[in-house]
Amino acid sequence: MNKLIYLLIGAFSLLVIGCKNSTNSEKTTSAETKITYENEIDSEDFSKIIGEDSIQLYTIINKHGLKADFTNYGQRLIALHVPDKNGKMEDIVLGLPTIDDYMKGPKNNFGAVIGRYGNRIGKGKFSIDDNEYQLALNNGENHLHGGLVGFESVIWKGTMLASNKVSFSRVSPHMEEGYPGNLDVTVTYTMTDENELKIVYLATTDQTTVVNLTNHSYFNLKGEGKGDVNDHIMLINASAYTPVDAGLIPIGTIESVDGTPLDFTQPKPLIEDLNSTHEQMTLGGGYDHNFVLNKTPTNKEGLVLAAKVTEPTSGRAMEVYTSKPGVQLYGGNFLNGSTKGKNGEPHEKHGAFCLETQYFPDSPNKPNFPSTLLEPGETYKSTTVYKFDIAD
Repeated sequence: MNKLIYLLIGAFSLLVIGCKNSTNSEKTTSAETKITYENEIDSEDFSKIIGEDSIQLYTIINKHGLKADFTNYGQRLIALHVPDKNGKMEDIVLGLPTIDDYMKGPKNNFGAVIGRYGNRIGKGKFSIDDNEYQLALNNGENHLHGGLVGFESVIWKGTMLASNKVSFSRVSPHMEEGYPGNLDVTVTYTMTDENELKIVYLATTDQTTVVNLTNHSYFNLKGEGKGDVNDHIMLINASAYTPVDAGLIPIGTIESVDGTPLDFTQPKPLIEDLNSTHEQMTLGGGYDHNFVLNKTPTNKEGLVLAAKVTEPTSGRAMEVYTSKPGVQLYGGNFLNGSTKGKNGEPHEKHGAFCLETQYFPDSPNKPNFPSTLLEPGETYKSTTVYKFDIAD
């Protein structure tokens, strides 16, 4: 039993059953849970009918009161309430106040599932056998996070499976954003009683294609809009990384992190090497790199530890486990205050970090990288776990 579970014992006696509406206020206390959540989501702000499709809010909660809110538009994690060392429940992911803000504002990936291919594909091209495919270009001359209308910008079918479990599914049609094959995708989220947000991705295809699904949540363990994340202490379980060129496309080599600002094999604050003049830091404008994960240690499910992050003030700690070979650390370099969060505070530069579990960027064009090919008759499956605790 971890420290967070000890902290929450006795906090409430009744389990919330199903998906409930919540009211939007600075602090809302649920009579069912006897837990106070700051800035709860109002379900009415995420209800919308578009043609035959219905957009709505989905909420999952575990017996300790950890709570996650999703919308089936882009199957986005909108809010994630996790306690600090004093038991205070705060929302630790960046998001927008209403569904209209997501749909009508500038394109963003806050909390979204990313597909068909998370991260970049150089020049938006790849070949399967003798067939070359041209994808949409939406990041200069490159393809990023699925293209112009990726998985983050479509409506998914949501299904509540239990009070702590929800799934989202859709079929991405053949040649959507240039990808071959009809891809049938289901993503399931579970808030376990071990205080884990567990994500399981499944996909099948009727034609050989490439797949690399991930979640693009922006985390600030102090709470959304409560300053930058530069004081967060980061450990990444990776002795190597994939260096990039000026377009942030891997050059094809796998190199040691030793002696570089990308060495997180020992925990260090994000600020420690953030302003380094190392070429990789200047190319990315900070951290925006893929790390090649070590094969150990693993959790009880055999998932590899990708990273551990702690925040000194709140005492919150987050561990990330995955079945994928890589993780992308993004330090919020391109946040600029142009969007405001659910609490009305702007999303400032370095106001959050992302840890995107993944295959490597541009893998379809790098034969020495792990393959992202999915064949008919095969099932793509990957699992990522975000585990929350109180730091030692």
